[in-house]
Formats: sequence, C-alpha cells, structure tokens
Amino acid sequence: MPWQTILRALGPPEQGSLGGLFQAIKSALGLAPRAGVERAAFTAAVVALSAKLSMADGVSLRIEEDTFERLFNFEPEEAQNIRWLFRLAAKDTAGFESYARALADTLEQSPDLKHDIFEALLHIATADGVLHNGEDIYLHAVSDIFGYTDIDYRAMRARFVRDIADPYEVLGTERTLSNDALKAHYRNLVRENHPDVLAGRGLSRELQDVAARKLAALNVAWEAIAKERGL
Repeated sequence: MPWQTILRALGPPEQGSLGGLFQAIKSALGLAPRAGVERAAFTAAVVALSAKLSMADGVSLRIEEDTFERLFNFEPEEAQNIRWLFRLAAKDTAGFESYARALADTLEQSPDLKHDIFEALLHIATADGVLHNGEDIYLHAVSDIFGYTDIDYRAMRARFVRDIADPYEVLGTERTLSNDALKAHYRNLVRENHPDVLAGRGLSRELQDVAARKLAALNVAWEAIAKERGL
C-alpha cells in the first residue's frame, strides 16, 4: 500500500508530499506543539498504530517492522523519520486507542482504505506465524473503534489465522443465509479481492499477495459450505 494511495484519499498536500512530517510526528507523540499538518499526522497515526501492535505480545520483532515497510512502501526520503517513529512508538502499546480513533475519523468516508489498513495490521500481527493473545485483544479493540462488528472481525481474522474452522465465519456471514444470498455474498467477496481490482486501487504487491491468500481461504470456505448444502 504505497503512501501515495493513502495521501490521495486525504486531498492535496499543504506542504510538499509530506510537508512537516517530522514536526507532526513529534506533536502526535506530545513532543512538540502541533504543526497542523493533517496529512503528516495521519501518516504518524498509521505508523504508530502499526508499531504499537508489534509490541502487543510483549516483544517487538524486526520481522514485524520489515513487514510494515513492505506493506506501506514509503518513499526513501521518508524512511528515516518513519522508522524513527515506528521504533519510538513500539516501546509500548500505550495510547493506541487514540491513534485508532484518529484513523477511524479520518477514514469515515473511505471504507475501502480503512479496510486495507486494518488487514495490513492483521498481516503485521501474523508476520511471525502466530497471532498472540495480546495481539488478538489489540486488534479486536481497534476493530471496535473502526466500527466493525464481532462478525466482521472474526471474518477478517479467519482469513489470516487458521484456528477458526467455521467456514461461515471465514465468509463473515450467518448460517441462516439462503443459498442464493450466500452465493451472492461469496461472489461479492471474490470480486473485492480480485487481483485486477486491487491493482487498480494502487495496492502494493505485498498486499496483493495478502489478498491472494485471503481469496484462497474464501474459496476453501465456500467449497466446504457448498459440499454441506449440496450446491
């Protein structure tokens, strides 16, 4: 997910591509007076929320930072400041709720981008091959702030974590759904995760690979449901 994709959703920059980033990062952490650069403050919130997630299991791993960098694909000239913020924010999880609320407010009219960011968090959390309990609690809290239901959260989680066996949870739906409604829901999910659609939205290759993994999970779930219902 290149930063340009995020920034285009926020409107024209006030100063350059990320004008005032360093000062806005410092102010977002309470280290200096607010610089008033909304775009840079938004960037700071994404970085801090990702970094604090990496510490939710008690240890921030380099693989989680590396995964963050691959997912968000920031420009080389931004790297020093963004890495500085990531490592500073990763010292603890304190205040993550405020960053989540800031992002939820900013992305109220951009549900696709909000969804992409949340799934990027899931990818960071599972970078070491395990979703630890502390990370699960952290992500569930963020999902609540983002306005997702428990069903929404379980569905997104199920596409990254293999410990949920219920295919209906993977599809994010109820067992009571009719065959026709279930088919329509499944096909809509497949369309949303199609490589051509994601490439058109400017997602990075890393996130397109994540989507391919999700699509595989959706297909397995659908096959299980189709077999169960004789479809």
